[in-house]
Amino acid sequence: MQVNPQSSPQDVKRFIERAKQTYDERLAAELEPEHTGEIVAIEPESGAYFLGEDEVEATDKARAAGHEGPFYFLRVASRYTHRLMTPR
Repeated sequence: MQVNPQSSPQDVKRFIERAKQTYDERLAAELEPEHTGEIVAIEPESGAYFLGEDEVEATDKARAAGHEGPFYFLRVASRYTHRLMTPR
């Protein structure tokens, strides 16, 4: 499944769920704790993944390996890539 700006919200949701499932079922055990804190770019369709210090580095590695994406990004050992916080 490819997602793009014209994809329906349901397609985007399925893409995200598939990427998280790939992480939970296969990648978490493989990447934690050695790569905790790094960014993983997951290509849910193929199951391929690429690690980097940030999204740009992970994407560059994916592109160098011939993958075009789209990718879903997670921070290893976390449920999100970025967390926004507001001052108190």
